[in-house]
Amino acid sequence: MNRTNKLILLIAVVIALLTLLVAASEMGLLTDTNNYKVNLTELNEELTLDMSNWNYDEENNIYYQIGLVYCTDPEATQYESLGIYVPGDYFKSEQNDNGTYKCTVIDGHVGNYSASNAPIVMPINTAGYSAQKAPTRYNAKEVKDYTDAGFIYVNAGCRGREKGGNYSGGAPWGVTDLKAAVLYLKFNDDTLPGDSERIFSFGHSGGGAQSAILGASGDSELYTPYLESIGAALIDRNGNKLSDSICGAMCWCPIISLDTADEAYEWTMGQYTTDGTRGTGTWTGALSDDLASAYAKYINDLGLRSHNGRPLSLEKSEDGIYTSGSYYDYMLQIVEDSLNNFLNETSFPYSPSSDGSRDAGPVPDGVSLSSDVAGSSSGTFRTPQEYIDSLNGDEEWIIYNSSTNTAEITSIEAFVKHCKSPTKDVGAFDDLGRDQAENELFGTDEYDSLHFDSIMANVLKENADKYSEFSDYDSSKATIYANDLKKLDKFNNTIEKRSNMYN
Repeated sequence: MNRTNKLILLIAVVIALLTLLVAASEMGLLTDTNNYKVNLTELNEELTLDMSNWNYDEENNIYYQIGLVYCTDPEATQYESLGIYVPGDYFKSEQNDNGTYKCTVIDGHVGNYSASNAPIVMPINTAGYSAQKAPTRYNAKEVKDYTDAGFIYVNAGCRGREKGGNYSGGAPWGVTDLKAAVLYLKFNDDTLPGDSERIFSFGHSGGGAQSAILGASGDSELYTPYLESIGAALIDRNGNKLSDSICGAMCWCPIISLDTADEAYEWTMGQYTTDGTRGTGTWTGALSDDLASAYAKYINDLGLRSHNGRPLSLEKSEDGIYTSGSYYDYMLQIVEDSLNNFLNETSFPYSPSSDGSRDAGPVPDGVSLSSDVAGSSSGTFRTPQEYIDSLNGDEEWIIYNSSTNTAEITSIEAFVKHCKSPTKDVGAFDDLGRDQAENELFGTDEYDSLHFDSIMANVLKENADKYSEFSDYDSSKATIYANDLKKLDKFNNTIEKRSNMYN
């Protein structure tokens, strides 16, 4: 073939390709952000909010829609939808024949906010990384405090740690679903009241964890294949990339940093007891000590600094495992500051409540918010001194100055023994028998529960000879952990990568 014929053929191929590209673009198969596998036509047809289908609660002045599917290809339909609840003053409406309302946004004001700048708030009630059911009915009591304050309230369902018969579960699907809900709100930003750049999530325990992850992982490309698979609105109506980042997250008691949680548990609490699996002469007791040491190495490798720039590190100590150094002092100060904040903000007489949790679902599996430990306080205390005396019991570990109403704490060990004794076995989150909720969180479609702690896996491998000297040692554990960490999910992502997506 001569050069001219080659050129003609090349031009013909280019023209053919351009024709295909134009056709694909017109069909919505390609966009300006063609790095994403999205169909703009489907997004417009299936995810455009119908502004003529609002319900109205006249008594509480709330417009709402529920059952809004927030992705075009939902895998778990019982979870992947949301409800939107809007203060009535943000809409002008016209009633339809079927009793619903056609609404348009007006320049209404409620409290400190207007229809254009109202924050959007999203509750995440996923205790123990459980699923959050999508709303199927209207309950004004759940939303009225928020709408009365001028907020747009959005309740989005999401998958939990369990897989279903026809859908995947566990990490990272819960946060993936929540991101898809955020993208749905931004896709409909031109018609909805509120500021989609001011979305705030809030949650407690496992919900606090997923709230934190949602806030910290904005626009992470790690989530892209998962979002694509359910048809999330990764682009706007003009084909421009949409951001799944939110403005802020409120997180009470978040169960987070699972990649180091086992080690942190042993350094913070486990090293101060010899009960149960931490008993003297047991291989798991030796494992507890090694995990505590591994946590010290992790902290020192991070190169942390305090708010004033002071380097934070742990040092070997005569008593305890790395219970010396600037990081130890920093953590002790946090506990002490917490006590002093309590003394400063609490009115006496004072009666402690039995549960410090907020109304955000049940306590996660394996987690106790109020343990029966030495020094637990109950009853009514007339003065701060009475309360401190009850905490001290038979050992003065809190030194109280009544003239300044301030206190000092002698050690983290004393605090743990009197107020925060461990309630979970060694392997507090990545259980040796894969029995914790977090093990289920890192399961796959083929396996219900898997190990996920790579640090613990290395500790088991490196210290196998030492553990073998104990009569109760189970030599299979190191191999089981190592094999579990090799398991891949449907996108061929490792457990370590999935763990990173949830930190």
